[in-house]
Amino acid sequence: MNLLTVEGLGIEFGGVHAVDNLSFAIPRGQIFSIIGPNGAGKTTLFNMISGIYRPSRGRVSLEGRDVTGMRPHLLARAGLSRTFQNLQIFFRLTALENVMVGRHLHEPKGMLPHFLSLPSVRAANRACEAKARELLAFVGLADHADRQAGGLPYGALKRLEMARALACEPKILLLDEPAAGCNSAEKVEIDGLIQQIAAQGITVALVEHDMKLVMKISNHILVLDYGRKLAEGTAAEVRRNPEVIKAYLGSHGQEVVHAEG
Repeated sequence: MNLLTVEGLGIEFGGVHAVDNLSFAIPRGQIFSIIGPNGAGKTTLFNMISGIYRPSRGRVSLEGRDVTGMRPHLLARAGLSRTFQNLQIFFRLTALENVMVGRHLHEPKGMLPHFLSLPSVRAANRACEAKARELLAFVGLADHADRQAGGLPYGALKRLEMARALACEPKILLLDEPAAGCNSAEKVEIDGLIQQIAAQGITVALVEHDMKLVMKISNHILVLDYGRKLAEGTAAEVRRNPEVIKAYLGSHGQEVVHAEG
């Protein structure tokens, strides 16, 4: 069953078709990767799916429900969460506090109960902290829970952002270049973490330039070029597609074919 469906999606900026008549579906429980050269429309696509941009045309459905142009906080309630290409971390807060921020949808609402510090509010705060610590342990940052986020290594910050996105308890997680800027060891950690997330039943949509990572972990790959679909299929199908190699992978694509095939 498809969890997310995109039909005829398109958007223009100043007459330029950043994404043009794009359709695809992401089955529940898969790692679905979106690749393409710089300017292919990958992040723009994510911005439309996640409600940051409103499409000029087309439709986005989540579990069969039309969520086209829905605001990000409403999409989060519906089960869609994401990370960003550039880190969106509260650097002056601790790692624990950053993840607790991501639990806001599951916290009691209303000013008066918090002002009075009612037992229900205190219990909810304890539960929130416990869940945040559990997520930090899941991403390998348990020992850094009380450390200010600004003092963490870059790779740890990437995993912290993923923990905060997971705090919303999403059905689908959009990861925009989670391994960008990471060294080899950090990429291995990100690789393993993405697979662990999928193993928990959370669908992952991934934009990433690291072809070794993409080819290793993806169930399905969509290739974009100038905002349009160039190819789609399994890793084996995509890495052997002559059009993909010509337009994007090039000589590096040949290396991936030999290394992974």
